[in-house]
Amino acid sequence: MHAWLWLIAAIGFEVAGTTMMKLSEGFSKLAPSVAMGIFYLLSLGALTMALKRIDVGVAYAIWAGLGTALIATIGVVLFGESFGALKVVSIVLIIAGVVGLHLSS
Repeated sequence: MHAWLWLIAAIGFEVAGTTMMKLSEGFSKLAPSVAMGIFYLLSLGALTMALKRIDVGVAYAIWAGLGTALIATIGVVLFGESFGALKVVSIVLIIAGVVGLHLSS
């Protein structure tokens, strides 16, 4: 159970880092640029801790898949990115794949 908490933290930090990447506007804003680096380091550290107990293929797929789904959602909600049926279906498929990986482990 502890490893799954590390994985959740890794996903949260990765999503925060990617959000800061967008806010940094190509490294032109200092605070979001620094925050991005910190969040990515924290994400990789937490992912490393999760890998002590979770298979690397499962952990990485969940980390990347949920991170992608969350960032796509944040893009729509916070940054006004386009939102259509194809995007919704794609996010649902990512989440279904993550659930399937979790059930298989």
